[in-house]
Amino acid sequence: MITLTLLEPQKKTPLKQWSFETESVIRIGRSADNDIVLTDTLVSRNHLEIRQVNPAHHGGSWQAISRGTNGTFLNGVLIVQGLIPDNSLLQLARGGPILQFQITYAANNPSAPTLAQSCTHEGNSPENLFCIHCGQPINVIYTIRGYQVLRILGQGGMGTTYLAWDDLGKISGYPQLFVLKQMNTDMAKIAKARELFEREANTLKSLNCPGIPKYYDFFVEGGKKYLAMELVHGQDLEKLVVLKNPVSQPQAIAWMIQTCNILDYLHSQKPPLIHRDIKPANLMVRHADNQVVVLDFGAVKEIGTPPGTRIGAEGYCAPEQERGQPLTQSDLYAIGPTLIFLLTGENPFKFYRQKGRTFRFDVANVSVISPKLKAVIEKVTEPVPYERYQTAEELALALAACES
Repeated sequence: MITLTLLEPQKKTPLKQWSFETESVIRIGRSADNDIVLTDTLVSRNHLEIRQVNPAHHGGSWQAISRGTNGTFLNGVLIVQGLIPDNSLLQLARGGPILQFQITYAANNPSAPTLAQSCTHEGNSPENLFCIHCGQPINVIYTIRGYQVLRILGQGGMGTTYLAWDDLGKISGYPQLFVLKQMNTDMAKIAKARELFEREANTLKSLNCPGIPKYYDFFVEGGKKYLAMELVHGQDLEKLVVLKNPVSQPQAIAWMIQTCNILDYLHSQKPPLIHRDIKPANLMVRHADNQVVVLDFGAVKEIGTPPGTRIGAEGYCAPEQERGQPLTQSDLYAIGPTLIFLLTGENPFKFYRQKGRTFRFDVANVSVISPKLKAVIEKVTEPVPYERYQTAEELALALAACES
């Protein structure tokens, strides 16, 4: 039997419930001929279809097929089609109604509770994370604190980042995918590295902004530190340009205005927070809404703390930050070379030349950059901080003026 429960959006308490014992297809939408009728204006007339797949295999599994104009989210992930694990949350449009999906097995079906254990996962694509038959993860690298580690997302000097599955719903009350960052063993021996890793966890825990990944958990297990945070479905700007092409000026400006808004939030904290590592690889564009999310908060520094280690990527790092004396204007400086990279596809360091007694970015002969935007890039990358735009809001307004 399939049970779908309409939940109150904030407290996730039940509002209404529907049960289906024999149906192999359940249709949900605003139209009166659906099995579940939801009158919310964000819901399309025929928004979602839940279909039983491979019913001969231990009662089958269930698949969501989204037909809604505003999209459907399965456990927070935008989908067009996907297998629905038991006890999942389906949201019809961002900000739309939330339905909890549950499977209840009949008492006379003793094989059902052990389906996950008995399933051989045959017939799955190599790219599948979850089995199309039993709905469980196909390959679990290891389990820690009840979290199932499924795949390596990336490896760096500081740590290894994994895609993980919270099967027990410890994070938010329902199963979901998330990012688990593990500090490398050799880095754990270095005091400064431990400080940066813990700083990232503490910073994310204190912040609440749509453009910053949500903090979920931080723990130490077997002498290793772990940080659990929101999985952002998207592509970072470095990969986007390298794998595709430089972007248009209006798009580059739009993304940098969004970045400025996130920096404005960071800089308005008390005390102000400086990111110190703004660069294309740390700016992710979320697929669901084409909005920028700022990543990697391991280098964040509070204003007023003693000068520290030089942190920042070559070509994107402001002169005062090179000297270990970052300011909020140092984050703004990085917007200039980021724009150069987005619009040309070239390493911005290529345009860094000596002009008089100082080194400056010279984009005078770059045809894809308009005169107005060239002036903004020149001002935001002034060697002396007080000659730049002083706030992220001021820079965002200057960028917006380039669109006219």
